[in-house]
Amino acid sequence: MEKFDAQILGRIRADANRREHEVLSERATPSIAGLRRRPEPKAETDYRPAFSLDVDRVLHSRAYSRYIDKTQVFYLIQNDHITHRVLHVQLVSKIGRTIGRFLGLNEDLIEAVALGHDIGHTPFGHDGERILSELCRKHGLGTFQHNLQSVQFLEQVERKGKGWNLCLQTLDGILCHDGEVHNQALEPAPGKTFETFDREVSAKHADPQMPLFPMTLEGCVVRMADTISYVGRDLEDAIRLNMIRRTEIPKEVVRLLGETNGTIVYNLVTDVILNSRQKGNVSFSPEISDCLKRLKAFNLERIYLNPKIKTELDRIRTLFEVLFERYLSDIETANKDSVIFRRFLSDMSETYTVSHRKEEIVRDFLAGMTDQYFLRQCPEHLRPNPRPC
Repeated sequence: MEKFDAQILGRIRADANRREHEVLSERATPSIAGLRRRPEPKAETDYRPAFSLDVDRVLHSRAYSRYIDKTQVFYLIQNDHITHRVLHVQLVSKIGRTIGRFLGLNEDLIEAVALGHDIGHTPFGHDGERILSELCRKHGLGTFQHNLQSVQFLEQVERKGKGWNLCLQTLDGILCHDGEVHNQALEPAPGKTFETFDREVSAKHADPQMPLFPMTLEGCVVRMADTISYVGRDLEDAIRLNMIRRTEIPKEVVRLLGETNGTIVYNLVTDVILNSRQKGNVSFSPEISDCLKRLKAFNLERIYLNPKIKTELDRIRTLFEVLFERYLSDIETANKDSVIFRRFLSDMSETYTVSHRKEEIVRDFLAGMTDQYFLRQCPEHLRPNPRPC
């Protein structure tokens, strides 16, 4: 195949950078600021802006393809209209890019962070995360946190342990996302380096309650978009599953935000745009922020803590324990017929295998599973049956 002309591709890249300079706000993160751990061997012939390349890498990661069968909130339910993790990250990306467009921010960076932010989520959503965290603590690994695991997958597990060499700004946005924490305003913490990033990863692992803030406004937008994307969507799913009635939504929420996901998203996005223009932060108005906090509290009580969605929790916990101990034993006995060798460690780089304890390898394997793949590894007589709804 004839080689591409590096000079022409260089001019295309320069034109793209020039357009960003002309269009983006001075508060935006330009693509030329993208910083990677390692030099790119073909950087001189790649015309894609740095964060656009990150988007491609996230999309083509094996972990991204597994989003399609990962629980968002409701698991073991036979209903094709219930939100799965893959739709959630797409909604975060769309909402984030909409906000970013009207604030003059870098939409490629927003998309890269949004699509990659939940790659570390376990099967069976936050319940699965809590169970795996219990097992990790039991085996001396500390607390499992899906944002840390997202970084772990993208930097150390993907591409057979080589990682994707994503930009610092992308990885930082993924690390610092936290849609559960409520913030009226988010101001970036600029000036980070990879050394700073690595220290924050270690500190967050040691103290899960440690607050982290993105280094870019784009990362702040994704964190806000994460909340906006799920708060109304989870409400719609719960109504579809007859867990709550639309008339039960708090009246103040309905007055300010509406009673459907569409109106809730529109009003929240509009409020963020109007309150973040010409500012160095991303923020809701105080009134809308208080209303959103009330809606999140309503969802927590009526949806996320609802025992109706946890009827199989004890069985799921048992299955996590069974698989964790099985794979740990398989590694200790070098059982090469085990699925953890055949499907995960096969051709894995020595860099990964040497630098990770056997318990960490089991953690990575289990965290990466889809719901259905997880269940297929379990003894058939112990598997819970999905319920039609």
